[in-house]
Amino acid sequence: MDIFLLCVFLPLVTVAWGQYSDYYYGPYNYGDNDEWVNVYRQGFNFQCPHGQVIVAVRSVFSKKEGSDRLWNYACMPASQSLGEPTECWWEEINRAGTEWYQTCSNNGLVAGFQSQYFPSVLDREWQFYCCRYSRRCPYSCWLTTEYPGHYGEDMDMMMYTYDYYIRGATTTFSAVHRDRQWKFIVCRMTDYDCPFQNLFNLHTNKPSVTLRDH
Repeated sequence: MDIFLLCVFLPLVTVAWGQYSDYYYGPYNYGDNDEWVNVYRQGFNFQCPHGQVIVAVRSVFSKKEGSDRLWNYACMPASQSLGEPTECWWEEINRAGTEWYQTCSNNGLVAGFQSQYFPSVLDREWQFYCCRYSRRCPYSCWLTTEYPGHYGEDMDMMMYTYDYYIRGATTTFSAVHRDRQWKFIVCRMTDYDCPFQNLFNLHTNKPSVTLRDH
């Protein structure tokens, strides 16, 4: 390459790398000393610190322990461009033994999980802890692949790209394996302050945009 062109393009490449190299989350710290947030067959309540959201989910399955799972979660601070959390709440309970789909209402992002185990169905009920931020809103939502890939396997879901956030999940339940597979609903956040209240239908609690599988 001509030395003149090299001198022109090299600074541009350096600037571009500086703009985008921080668009990936770093290593995750799961809880305290990477310990699980629950024990088998027991309930738990996990909430990220104020201003942080869920960015990774880890789980292991045990058939002998009531077909239950151990869980752990990693949190990261939300981008400052989102503003401050204006309110946080627990969503409605998703019942054990059934398939379900849920997003955080009111443009909320998932910042925690609450769960109770039910030995009668060898499954858990779930609630999302959601927080709404003052400036930006979710859009361009999509579904992740299934976690775990097969019933009974370990699960390790991580968000790698900055400015994409978990908004909810859809799950399938196997009556044979007594386990769930999760597809997380992930959304990008707007680059501008939102003039609207909710991108999601208040009656169905489902996205007004089309979800696509990745």
